[in-house]
Amino acid sequence: MTTDKGIPIKNIYYMLTYAFQVLRQSHYSDIAAEDFQNTEDLFAAILATGLAQQVKQGLRLEYTTQHKTLTMLRGKLDVQETIKEQPRRKQTLSCRFDELSEDNLCNRILKTTASILSRTESVSPQRRAALRKVLMYLDSIAVMDPRAIPWAKLRLQRSSRTYQMLLCICQFILDSLLPTTEPGRYHMAAFSDDHMARLYERFILEYYRRHHTYLQADALQVKWALDPNADTEALRFLPMMQTDIALRCGGKTLIIDAKYYTDPMQSQHGSHTLRSGNLYQIFAYVKNMDPGRTGSVSGMLLYAKTESAISPDWDFSMSGNQISAKTLDLSTDFSEIARQLDGIAESVFGKFPCTAQ
Repeated sequence: MTTDKGIPIKNIYYMLTYAFQVLRQSHYSDIAAEDFQNTEDLFAAILATGLAQQVKQGLRLEYTTQHKTLTMLRGKLDVQETIKEQPRRKQTLSCRFDELSEDNLCNRILKTTASILSRTESVSPQRRAALRKVLMYLDSIAVMDPRAIPWAKLRLQRSSRTYQMLLCICQFILDSLLPTTEPGRYHMAAFSDDHMARLYERFILEYYRRHHTYLQADALQVKWALDPNADTEALRFLPMMQTDIALRCGGKTLIIDAKYYTDPMQSQHGSHTLRSGNLYQIFAYVKNMDPGRTGSVSGMLLYAKTESAISPDWDFSMSGNQISAKTLDLSTDFSEIARQLDGIAESVFGKFPCTAQ
């Protein structure tokens, strides 16, 4: 079974289909039936299929600033450039104007990623050929230096779901690139822990939203349980408490912090303990969401199973609230992963749907 970080590539694909539900559309169905040797081959298949579909539907257009020398004024006149051009060209104007174009940041990222994968030896010849075919339709779009992409300028919420998914896949890929000795070519490292952690968190949230519809599944902000006479001016100095996953039903709440580490434990002087920061964080979430100490709020640190010798599976009662540290085994068949997640919900809310609050 082909794996990345001990996780079968097929399971990574299943996790992606929960994180990005657009992958459930019919034109991606062939990908689910294929066996992939590595994550870059899987990403190449998704990108080739998604780009081909986007070309059919029409690539995203955005207004971009053009700078051209014209015989008639269009947009704003660039006086300095016009003066510079006068000795060489007569009766021309240097103009700046906005024009709808396919050559925008989003499409440049897509083309840059497809171009790199089409030359990556770890991607199968079949997938490289598919990428080269779709690249023929992106001729008007420029390629960027992958190290100079301004990811912070992307506004994914303004994009379609397909573009959001494709751009996230591109970031997964480009963040994993390592330059080779041959100019313009790259080697892909393993799927990074940071990206795997993000995927792991989003997968769990979307799994509960899809399969446990009786639950309210959200990423909630927890308010600080301050005294009534607390200084409200000082509130702005308190850090925001943002949960990964909060499941609510029948007056009960389970806060899940999804954790993906190579080693879930910390070690000091030969003894192993849970990571203190993780435990303090989930404790703060639970206690501030249940200031009356009713016991209706519980918390769970849900670690992805790794090759570590210790896999957390513990329950603690802390001042009337249950806080657990559990392990989710992503190396097994996906049906077993689903069984583990179902069991977590059932342990708190019961086997039968409760009334959502």
